[in-house]
Amino acid sequence: MGQRGFWDKEQRVTKLQDKKPVLKRLADSIPWESFRPILDQGYAQERKSNAGRKRIDPLILFKTLVLEQLFNLSDDELEFQVNDRRSFEEFVGLGIMNSIPDATTIGFFRERLRNAGVIQELFEIFEAYLRSLGLQARGGQIIDATLVPVPKQRNTREENKEIKAGRLPEGWDENPNRLHQKDLDARWVQKNGTNYYGYKNSICVDVDHGFIRRYAITPANLHDSQMLPYLLDPENEHDHVWADSAYSGSAFQNLLNLAGFESLIHEKGARNHPLSDAANKLNRIKSTIRARVEHVFGYMTTSMGGKLTRKIGLARTEAWWGLKNMTFNFIRYLHRSYVLGLVA
Repeated sequence: MGQRGFWDKEQRVTKLQDKKPVLKRLADSIPWESFRPILDQGYAQERKSNAGRKRIDPLILFKTLVLEQLFNLSDDELEFQVNDRRSFEEFVGLGIMNSIPDATTIGFFRERLRNAGVIQELFEIFEAYLRSLGLQARGGQIIDATLVPVPKQRNTREENKEIKAGRLPEGWDENPNRLHQKDLDARWVQKNGTNYYGYKNSICVDVDHGFIRRYAITPANLHDSQMLPYLLDPENEHDHVWADSAYSGSAFQNLLNLAGFESLIHEKGARNHPLSDAANKLNRIKSTIRARVEHVFGYMTTSMGGKLTRKIGLARTEAWWGLKNMTFNFIRYLHRSYVLGLVA
């Protein structure tokens, strides 16, 4: 076997891209440069001198964050994978002679974006791009929430009581290193007889295109229905609202009526007052549309590495899931643009 030449390398790259084209299509199809002004704003930092290594292009760092969400990687694992996998290196725009961002740089960049409060703006930039292509929210909207698990905290009952009351347990402030590892915002919740610890990602998805149009991150114990006013999308061209029975009730029906929406929320039975056959049949009909939001959560679970979140605190979890929801929209855009012939 002879020595490999330049064209052997090029053929190998082409073959890899043909077999797994998602990253190649993402690199070619997403309007990356439109994010640059906001990324520069979030990355702004005065240099004390011109000495030292030149800063890494924030667009490259932003693409590494997209990879991180697409495969649910830690910062350390992401650093390794970008070094190890040619497809990752090609996607972020690095060549073999470029230095790869390390885990600390990636983490600091995400924190800068969070502190600058620009992650929601990045999400909205892509939303505006979708509208410019005629992919605006249509067909009504579906609202739902999914549990976001985080590593469980090993606290005593007394410490958990203090945390729930909004107080810092005694002695915790004396050890800042320990306190940095304690999540004071995550909460326990019981669902279908099973206890879960973490947060919730509540989303609004439009029916026609299946994009996440709005989202909210909350502690897990906050009831789904409390986020309904924050998730309703007034930009949707149609007035129908689908949701499961967690959002039922006269208060929410009145809210939808007042805002000019038509409720298609599942009806809910009560103790000693089960739903009639007609109501059950109507719920099944509504489910044919409402189930589309479950496809979003299902894709995140099976194709984006799962929902386990390694961040501590509501603010960092909100930043993480803002990026993840946006990354889902990137992937959804590839699918819709292929179906509609927007991208070759």
